[in-house]
Parts: sequence; structure tokens; C-alpha cells
Amino acid sequence: MDDKSKAGGQDRTRINANEDYEVRNWSKKFGVSAEQLRAAVKAVGSNAKDVEAHLKQGKSS
Repeated sequence: MDDKSKAGGQDRTRINANEDYEVRNWSKKFGVSAEQLRAAVKAVGSNAKDVEAHLKQGKSS
């Protein structure tokens, strides 16, 4: 989960799919819908690099 008292660092490598602002920001960054982002997080976990790889894999199919 997000620790809002700590800025930067490891927190930027995780996606909290329960926070609307994070879903909005990460969806925009990856060029996908909120639903696609949440499905990717559910499939591979909250690590942003894993989610990005999963989403790119789906786009190339």
C-alpha cells in the first residue's frame, strides 16, 4: 500500500489499484483504460515494471 508520508523511492514502483488517482496516472502513462490497468495488476501484481510488461505483451498480440 501507499505510504503517503514517504515521497518517491520504492513507492513509485508499485501501483495501488484501489486509489483512483494512481489508476488514472498509471493508465495515462501506459496508454490503457482503468479497467485494463486493474486487470493487469490483478494478473501480475502491483509492480509497475511487471504491469507494463504484461500490458505491452497484450498489445503486441
